[in-house]
Amino acid sequence: MGRATVHHPPSRPVWAGRITNAEWNRAGPPVVHDYMALGFFTGGSAVVHQGDDFEVRSGDVYLVPAGEPHNLVSARAAEAWGVGFSPACYAATEVAALLDPFRRAASGASKVVSISGTRQSHLAELCAELHRETQGAGARAHVELVEKSLLSLILAEVDRAASGAGNAGTQGIVNEALRFIERNCLGPISLQDVASFVHRSPSHLSTTVRRATGKSVMAWIISGRLAEARNRLLHTDEMVEVIAERVGYADPTHFIRLFRRAHGSTPSAWRAQQRRGESSSPGRHG
Repeated sequence: MGRATVHHPPSRPVWAGRITNAEWNRAGPPVVHDYMALGFFTGGSAVVHQGDDFEVRSGDVYLVPAGEPHNLVSARAAEAWGVGFSPACYAATEVAALLDPFRRAASGASKVVSISGTRQSHLAELCAELHRETQGAGARAHVELVEKSLLSLILAEVDRAASGAGNAGTQGIVNEALRFIERNCLGPISLQDVASFVHRSPSHLSTTVRRATGKSVMAWIISGRLAEARNRLLHTDEMVEVIAERVGYADPTHFIRLFRRAHGSTPSAWRAQQRRGESSSPGRHG
């Protein structure tokens, strides 16, 4: 498999949106998400390749762990709700306890979870409500709490449905490394720390992760940190220097340089732009 294209996360820590039949017809080369994502199919069917070919039908949830190369093979009248979120932004919350289906999928289990007929309409409504909340969210009270609560309910539905699916397969070095980064990237971790956790040499891990995802270990650490930085810029009034320290950078100048490289503007300018955009034309950023 050739190198996958990396899809960077949306500006918000969580988003939801409707994916139409026309969008599902975009078969192409593999891509990799910086974030976790799921697609809840409400119509039609699709075949997606993620290590193997998986057929997804109406009533199924398709799981995409962060760092997993995947691509659409074919689709037939497919429609779905898409939900994406940055796991680093929720690592210290109750949401982290609901990620087992993604971890099992990353470890070799099926990427498809079937939702029972009695729960499908409920899950669809949760996705729709999350979509509504993330549209112009800056104008609503308690938006961060509401978004987290809705995401938790969505993930709980998937976890309950997947509870009998088993835990097949073995964990790969890349998935273990990305999981460790997800949980620890806001602290002072390095390539050596990640390599020690997966019991591999730094050079071996670095080569393996880059070949599998198209990104280096350090780039994944930075991605997790910047995801939390965007979350704080969007939802708090903390000074940039404070945010830099909270996401693992003692030197705010270095943090600003990394942020500008990733987003084309300084953290302060990005915050102002996002807030102006929310007040003038609410919508999903991504």
